[in-house]
Amino acid sequence: MLACGLTACALIYTWRYFDDAEAHVHVLILLFMAGMVGFSLTADLFDLFVFLELMSATAYALTGHKIEEPRSVQGGFTFGVVTSLGAYFSLAGIGILYARTGQLGMPQIGAALDRHGMDVLVLAALVLVLTGLLVKAAVVPFHFWLADAHAVAPTPVCVLFSGVMAPLGLYGVLRVSTTVFGGVLSVASLHGTLVVLGVVTAVLGALLCLMQRHLKRMLAYSTIAHLGLFLVGLATLTASGVAGAVVYVFGHAGVKGALFLMVGVLLARKRSVDEFDLYCEGRDERLTKWLLPLGALALAGLPPFGTGLGKALSEESTGSVALTALFVLVSAATGGAVLRASLRIHFGLGPPPQDTDVDTTKGDDEEQEGRFPDRIPATMIGAIAVLMTGGLLVGAVPAVAETMGAGAQRFLDRAGMLAQTLHGASATAVGGVEAEWTWAGVLLGLLSAALAMGIGFVGVHFGLGRLRAALKAPLHVVHRLHSGHVGDYAAWLVLGMAAVGALFVIT
Repeated sequence: MLACGLTACALIYTWRYFDDAEAHVHVLILLFMAGMVGFSLTADLFDLFVFLELMSATAYALTGHKIEEPRSVQGGFTFGVVTSLGAYFSLAGIGILYARTGQLGMPQIGAALDRHGMDVLVLAALVLVLTGLLVKAAVVPFHFWLADAHAVAPTPVCVLFSGVMAPLGLYGVLRVSTTVFGGVLSVASLHGTLVVLGVVTAVLGALLCLMQRHLKRMLAYSTIAHLGLFLVGLATLTASGVAGAVVYVFGHAGVKGALFLMVGVLLARKRSVDEFDLYCEGRDERLTKWLLPLGALALAGLPPFGTGLGKALSEESTGSVALTALFVLVSAATGGAVLRASLRIHFGLGPPPQDTDVDTTKGDDEEQEGRFPDRIPATMIGAIAVLMTGGLLVGAVPAVAETMGAGAQRFLDRAGMLAQTLHGASATAVGGVEAEWTWAGVLLGLLSAALAMGIGFVGVHFGLGRLRAALKAPLHVVHRLHSGHVGDYAAWLVLGMAAVGALFVIT
């Protein structure tokens, strides 16, 4: 449902957004949706790989569709090479499982492994299969492709990348690790591995988000940060934690999608997505002037948006003060970065920024699409309104979270699923899950929004350059790691795969 809804909004937005969009762009978007839907519904591990590749191949073409622009082609090429390498590792793992069990259906493989038990070969298959899914989910250190792809991909396509494609990678991780390996992999090992990956992803994504002035890269790193938070929620392996993560994903998809489309409006009207270049340029923008700051606060977890409810449910499910602080600080940092940019662009707050950067954070590689100097088309306004409203309704309508809570219980009922699939048993009834606002959740959401406001106002006056100067040494290392060279990213992929294997062994 999420994939189809976001695709519909993206197609509506593209109706008047492109100057010269040919039919193949819309066909590719529909094929991309087909891959996402198939990936969500299949219970066959090889079909999961097939739909992953369908999704990926169309995503490469959409990322680099402006073949006359070198940056567009480079972004699509990097995206294609890195994620294809991850997919090939997954295919190797699927081959190992097929050789061991003679099965490709996930329930059938799971039942066969239950009888066989864990050994080195099964552990190797687990790491290989999860590698491709973690690459798709842009989990650190598999995340390098995401910001480069977002920087050059058409803005409506970024909505699909951030809103549903990357979270589908997390869905695949949880689906495979519980259904296929749930009988031989300890809960403590899976929990510990996913929490470590989630924390590192959230922290690094938030720091890189704060450092950006290229609005699309800023939103891309914000997505990486939130993917880390989603992973921490899923790592609880409880119905409340999974429900909270799914609510968070749906709320984030609406809010982040609306933010991307609003950046597309600025690009179409002002021909730039650079925070410094757009200083005071958005004073006349009636739509983005008020909706962009609201979206920034919603991204930080402002009640009653779905991002706030998902964050609150995830915080409660972790049962950890440290992880709760992580949710508050990371969400505040991402929301504060977007708010800082909006305050500069639309209200001209703070001194005029000085362009002294020589790194890749500048907005000089965005795509050039439509041009609307006078009036924004109604289709673009409608798509933004639908996404923003959807992000609000996810948190404001109690039935949404209740339904997701029931679904999370069914998802984690591995024994019931195996009985239904392999023996034709009737579906088991599921009880209710507490998936509603609490006073603690509301207060923590308000705290995150307040911190985001503080970060935004301090940022416009303190200055991005001063912050970079204060963090010069670590930032230099981080920027060198994000080199844009596909060989470096492939090396990090192999290192990340080894790290995931080590985490499973250690835990």
